[in-house]
Amino acid sequence: MFYSRLDNYTVLDIMNTNLLKIPGDMNMRNAIKQMLDKNVEDLIIVDKEENIVGIMSFMDMMRAMKDIPKGNSFDDKITKYAMKDVIVIDGNAKAIEARNIMQQKGIGRLPVVVNNRLVGIIRVREILNEVYGRIDDTMQTFRHILDNLHEAVCVVNKDGVVVLWCGKAEKLYGVKEEEIVGKKLEELFPTGLLLKVLEGKKPIENVLHSPREGNYVNISAMPLFSNGELIGAVSTDRDITEVRNLSLELEATKEKLDYLQMEVNKISEDKYSFGQALGKSDAIKEKIDRAMQVASTTSSVLIRGESGTGKEVFARAIHQASGRKGPFIAINCSAIPENLFESEMFGYEGGAFTGALNKGKIGKIELANKGTLFLDEIGDMPLYMQAKLLRVLQERQVVRVGGDKAIDIDVRIISATHRDLKAMVKEGKFREDLYYRLNVVSLEIPNLKDRKEDIPMFVKHFMEEFCKENNIFTPRITPEVFQVLMNHHWPGNVRELKNTVEHLVVFSKEGEIKVESLPEHLLGRLAHHEEMEVPYDLQENIKRIEIDTIKRAMETAEGNKAQAAKLLNIPRSTLYYKIKFYDLVDYL
Repeated sequence: MFYSRLDNYTVLDIMNTNLLKIPGDMNMRNAIKQMLDKNVEDLIIVDKEENIVGIMSFMDMMRAMKDIPKGNSFDDKITKYAMKDVIVIDGNAKAIEARNIMQQKGIGRLPVVVNNRLVGIIRVREILNEVYGRIDDTMQTFRHILDNLHEAVCVVNKDGVVVLWCGKAEKLYGVKEEEIVGKKLEELFPTGLLLKVLEGKKPIENVLHSPREGNYVNISAMPLFSNGELIGAVSTDRDITEVRNLSLELEATKEKLDYLQMEVNKISEDKYSFGQALGKSDAIKEKIDRAMQVASTTSSVLIRGESGTGKEVFARAIHQASGRKGPFIAINCSAIPENLFESEMFGYEGGAFTGALNKGKIGKIELANKGTLFLDEIGDMPLYMQAKLLRVLQERQVVRVGGDKAIDIDVRIISATHRDLKAMVKEGKFREDLYYRLNVVSLEIPNLKDRKEDIPMFVKHFMEEFCKENNIFTPRITPEVFQVLMNHHWPGNVRELKNTVEHLVVFSKEGEIKVESLPEHLLGRLAHHEEMEVPYDLQENIKRIEIDTIKRAMETAEGNKAQAAKLLNIPRSTLYYKIKFYDLVDYL
């Protein structure tokens, strides 16, 4: 009777299509995550050609995890622990064949293939659901299979009386078979999921339950019908205690990472805040005020200035002041090969082109969602990419390379260049429509030589930063060295000054930066200056140098005596005295 019932079905009739396929090079950590996310009981491991190379059940995973950290690792490839000799069954085979294979091999699942292509999986649960007609006749047949399953299986009749309680159920719940079989389930488990299934006559899947403190179970249950009449219900329970604990551990780790990220953001906010890293000179104050005014808006900003003036630092300061929750993502348009530009900006789907990652890759624009995208050296962006970027700005959507799904984005664009974009527009090297889209607000960053009063602040900042990073004492800088720094033209701007300060600290001696600590090119300028000193009258030389130095300091400070005294590293009263002593009437 039982066998004739199975003959009425093919494997395709009763198989389950809810399965999870993963590549063989995936590690255990990601496999566990996918298994939890997809709520599946087992996973099928396939190669690049979709051939089945392994199978692993939930409990197989648990056994492998028990040896962590003794020998196994969450970073091991999943194929290390999977069953390699996978038995499959053709979808057109009779269900009786599946039953016979499972009984003979003592296995609880069979992948189903049609024309060598994986189409589903058949488990004991599927067989029970379709052929469960008379439990008394089938009990002996399935007993051996059920006792060898990794899941705990319980079967009740239509009155809620337990008729099957397999060995794994005994271990999981601590209830012996003789203590429960023949009794109503509600006597031992008043809130049992099977009782709800009998009442509602509908399956309930993947319910988390804690039968004992510190013990967690995932339960699925379904009603059993014969000729349209309810005759009972079956449940399968998976012990997920270790995975649950792992999940809690991962969640705790994530919280720690979130906290660390918050701390890093605080550091970044201090490092790139207005006034802290941009300068305090009159030449830069107007730019800072303008940037602060536009920071809280979504307007695009174009920052212009020579190399090394601090355009990216300025852009980061705008982002920090904007209050945008997303990240600051920087792209140097001159550093990306033209053939990689599109995939770098927009990302790509898995297998979109030769060499692409199987899982695909998110693009920089998508990464900057809710934040700021900084396009440095925008003048070096290829024309074909300019058209694509313009479309993104207009539609507020991106489509990954090889994909067809439009992804909504909310990105604020800040771009920077040392080129004359207007001239490039006239020459046809830059799109006019994109230029006006980017140049909503324009900021011109002055060169360091035009704001030398910021040099003392930068020198102090770079010295403290470098010494802190290298855990060394901050040396004292002598007035002679400071004078050389103030007189230098700084063609490399702030970047050159930073590198020079690091050189000075490295070659300082006995906690002091002296003339001999200067780089060779600055020493050469100093030597050239000294060679021009022909008179040997010491007093006259001192007088001439003091007058010349005071004049340059007053010009740099634009007549501000307090600022000039700070540059000269002397008290303001001494500066007043020397101006009167040398009769410098233009500065009285």
